Amino acid sequence: MIIIKKANDLHHHLEQCRERNEDIGFVPTMGALHDGHLSLLKTSLKENKLSVCSIFVNPAQFNDPTDFKKYPSTIDDDILKLETNGCDILFVPSVAEIYPDGFEVKKKYELGYLDNILEGEFRPGHFQGVCMAVERLLLIVQPDKLYLGQKDYQQCMIITRLAQLMGLEERVEIRICPILREKDGLAMSSRNMRLSKEERAKAPALYETLVFLQQNIRNGSLQDLKKQATDDLQKKGFKPDYVEIANAETLKPINEWDARTNILGLVAAYIDGVRLIDNMMLN
Repeated sequence: MIIIKKANDLHHHLEQCRERNEDIGFVPTMGALHDGHLSLLKTSLKENKLSVCSIFVNPAQFNDPTDFKKYPSTIDDDILKLETNGCDILFVPSVAEIYPDGFEVKKKYELGYLDNILEGEFRPGHFQGVCMAVERLLLIVQPDKLYLGQKDYQQCMIITRLAQLMGLEERVEIRICPILREKDGLAMSSRNMRLSKEERAKAPALYETLVFLQQNIRNGSLQDLKKQATDDLQKKGFKPDYVEIANAETLKPINEWDARTNILGLVAAYIDGVRLIDNMMLN
């Protein structure tokens, strides 16, 4: 595995690969890697001649500076995991490398309603910051395929929109891969590393909330169902930001269901200061 820290070096190396008609798969991460990340890499390795991973903890997407400082960093372990699993190139840029002009002066991305609902509502500015980093990474790597995890469902839709804004919708294929879960249902996440033993034991309640929605979904009003799921999560010691049911294609929340629409359950909640998210198709 080659480790590259400079954007120009990576760009030059990949240009040589393209001259040999090598297709390029790209897995962007913020490190603290787990099997969910590695599943994206393995899919890329199967589908491309060359697979690139990046590790960049993006300060522009953290609306809470404390959350940024607490984000887990396990770079030595991450390098070992990537090398062991066959990654071809690891890109580990500095903040200055991604944002040579700084990230304080933010470009405005026209993301529409997706920027203001669910995660956008509770983390204002978050997706604008995500787009800043992903745009820069896409320009540097110029991949043929981009691999994202379904756990960040809304972010996948945001990045798809970004690709359209960049005029890359025909140049880059976006592959959204399934959520990987622990044996007790908890969605794999880098933030799980921050959970204490007691918090970790409670954390599968997010998955259980989604299963509850799936098992109790009925035609008609969904308000009571969402309220009950929210109340149950609070009783288990969580502070929910939202328990929502949305159109799976548009992500617009819905309160009435006609059984013909594909719907998605989404949940975001704090457990003793650690914010976790999850989602599940309900039909």
